[in-house]
Amino acid sequence: MTQQINTPSKNLIDGKWNETGLIREAVNPSTGETIGHFVDAFPDLADVAVAAARRVFEQEGWSKDRALRARAINQLADKLAERQEEIALMLSREAGKLLAQTQWEVRLSVDWLRYSAATALFQTGGRAMETVPGTYFYSDPKPLGVVGVISPWNSPVILSVRAVGPALAAGCTVVLKVPAQTALTNTLFAEVIASADLIPAGAINVVTADGRKLAERLIESPEVDAISFTGSTRVGKEIGASAIRTLKRVGLELGGKAPLVVLDDADLNVVVPQLVMASIAMNGQFCCTGSRVLVQRGIADQLRERLVVALTEVRIGISDDPEAQLGPLINKESVERLHQVVNQAESYAKVLLRGGPVTEGPLAKGSFFRPSLIEVEPLDAFIVQNELFGPIQTFEIFEDEADGVRRANATDYGLAASVFSGDATRARRVGEKIRAGHIWLNCWGVMSEQFEQAGHKQSGVGSLCGPQAIHEFQEIKVYATVEERPDAA
Repeated sequence: MTQQINTPSKNLIDGKWNETGLIREAVNPSTGETIGHFVDAFPDLADVAVAAARRVFEQEGWSKDRALRARAINQLADKLAERQEEIALMLSREAGKLLAQTQWEVRLSVDWLRYSAATALFQTGGRAMETVPGTYFYSDPKPLGVVGVISPWNSPVILSVRAVGPALAAGCTVVLKVPAQTALTNTLFAEVIASADLIPAGAINVVTADGRKLAERLIESPEVDAISFTGSTRVGKEIGASAIRTLKRVGLELGGKAPLVVLDDADLNVVVPQLVMASIAMNGQFCCTGSRVLVQRGIADQLRERLVVALTEVRIGISDDPEAQLGPLINKESVERLHQVVNQAESYAKVLLRGGPVTEGPLAKGSFFRPSLIEVEPLDAFIVQNELFGPIQTFEIFEDEADGVRRANATDYGLAASVFSGDATRARRVGEKIRAGHIWLNCWGVMSEQFEQAGHKQSGVGSLCGPQAIHEFQEIKVYATVEERPDAA
């Protein structure tokens, strides 16, 4: 049964609900049905939200009271936990992700907030030392100020929390710009924030907007001290170029083209399910999607056959169908875009499994795309070099370890990679040569809030999660003093 929202979802600014904007429809990509309406904020609301965040940062005790921040972030985690099932269900129906995956996302978001609460207490200190006799230095990390967090629609809760949590822990205040594709989910998350009364009104502002104009106001504003963005490499570059004009701190987690390197001693009983999951998890709309299967020649024929069968057997269904393994893409436009990618690949590659749009039966009303597998040799092929954001994998053959590493490193991306081998030492040896921020050995997609997430090459700047995350939202102030010494000349 479709979850229906009758009252338009609003924006949370300075602790109040704001209805300034255009009313738009929210659509369930599984069915094509309208499931509610939301307020698409006008761009100038960014200025109002920034002013509220600036006031709290400069005039209230939030930035100076780490104990308060720890309690407040833990309270936010408690409030999110209370509504996690409701939020997971809405996110599933609004973004098309399988319910089990959205439940995992919201549950993990609670854990990530708790980790941020802990860092507010134990990771905000500096250093002190006597550098030469009588000369003393100490450093004091200070919060940057107002942070603009720009989150994507594919995992809007956890990818918001991943930046908002450490920003709050550092003592910053936040304007969270969230995407229109998940507007109803955004409002539920804003309700959670509003219910956490230890967080001052205006310390977190949540604004939903379609397009880029409101985000551009945040990026250009001299009152915003840092931008944390998750999204495509192309947009990330544009943000970096714009932000440099006000010399604001920029953190970017950008696109990926994760290679899955299968060495000839790998156990295919372990490998094949991992390759399939890497392609279809989050419906292939994930920055770490395993979109490139790189296989050593000696086992290529066997893996090719098994992978085609496994991908053919993937069960497609609406997002809250417990039997489904693959849900819809975010919209029909994405389906058509991927369909054209596969069609065009025929001119330079071999289509092993066409997959493509679902055009018959009840699922035809939704935005469904069956998995595709394409064998390709040229490294400069479009399908190898570009992030596709859908369940399309390339199948690429390499000769030896050096050739496998060469192919794995042949794109501009460096977010994540997997290496599969029956020899753990060999897997690690190959993994060390791949230029990516996250290397999975005989697995895929394993993450923890206790370790950093960062992209290499054109997959990002800076890192979130882990001990490093809070430092992305701090700047260092250094104090020095010279003692008068009785024996001084």
